Amino acid sequence: MKTFSIQEINAILKGEVIGDTSCRITAPEQLEAASDSEISFIGNKKYEKFWAGSKACAAVVNQDISIEPGENKAFIKVSNADLAMSQVLELFAPPMPEFEQDIHPSAVIHASAKVGNGSRIGAGCYIGKNAIIGDNTTIYPNVTILDECHIGNHTTIWSGSVIRERCHIGHHCIIHPNATIGADGFGFRPCSERGLVKIPQIGNVIIGNGVEIGANSCVDRGKFSSTVLGDGCKIDNLVQIGHNSKLGRFCIMAGNSGLAGSVTLGDGVIIGGSASIKDHVTIGNGATVGAGSGVTCDIEPGKVMLGYPAVEAREALKQWAILKRLVKESSK
Repeated sequence: MKTFSIQEINAILKGEVIGDTSCRITAPEQLEAASDSEISFIGNKKYEKFWAGSKACAAVVNQDISIEPGENKAFIKVSNADLAMSQVLELFAPPMPEFEQDIHPSAVIHASAKVGNGSRIGAGCYIGKNAIIGDNTTIYPNVTILDECHIGNHTTIWSGSVIRERCHIGHHCIIHPNATIGADGFGFRPCSERGLVKIPQIGNVIIGNGVEIGANSCVDRGKFSSTVLGDGCKIDNLVQIGHNSKLGRFCIMAGNSGLAGSVTLGDGVIIGGSASIKDHVTIGNGATVGAGSGVTCDIEPGKVMLGYPAVEAREALKQWAILKRLVKESSK
């Protein structure tokens, strides 16, 4: 079991220790569930009131904390408690699943595929013709990577994921279980003779560096050219990204949200959970779409949009206030 003193943890966080505790810290935990050998965190002043009832012996806190730690307890003051706590979690993280051998004998790797130095490929994987796997990349069991795919260095692909033909994934990416990269885009046209005719999807997907794709999410290939995710994008579980969409750098999409085809997101766009974006819409740099919203037209940079259909947040709140007042008046 890993244990650390408060001073050893602070040596990593480089904060300011307030108070002291003789306890060896065995794990991080939420305030309400922590034991007297565990460390927690207070990332917002509104949670200060819960400290008195917590058994935690220590907490990582922001510098504006207004309470004292108490007897045999300690705070580590930092400029950003959320970021500092991520370092604590890394410190206590258990080891990743082990590979007894770098390339499992049951993996099927085409003779023309290239696997970089230090890369590991688990049981039941398939690596197709002319695929390229970079250095120090980890591919967990039962992953399918089809022909002519390029996977970068230090990337992790978890079990059940499918990377279809000709797709490119950058360096330091994480693809979580059962994600699908490069499925056909949803393209059909009505035909009087044949019903719904499938439109061939002959493009691919290009994913930048440092991108994370959540479990059971799908990034569709372009009808032509590429669906593109820029560097640093973070995609939650159960997200749909339609064909020929283009995401800038460091975009965030929360769970159950979706982009229809040919959507363009600027840098730093945030899409809340269950939000839907209509096809061919452009959302400018730094804009935010609230959870459950439906976007049907372009959004200027920096705007915050809410509602269905989405309007500027201030306008949405006014509308909701008016509706609430009308309901009250009609019930009199």
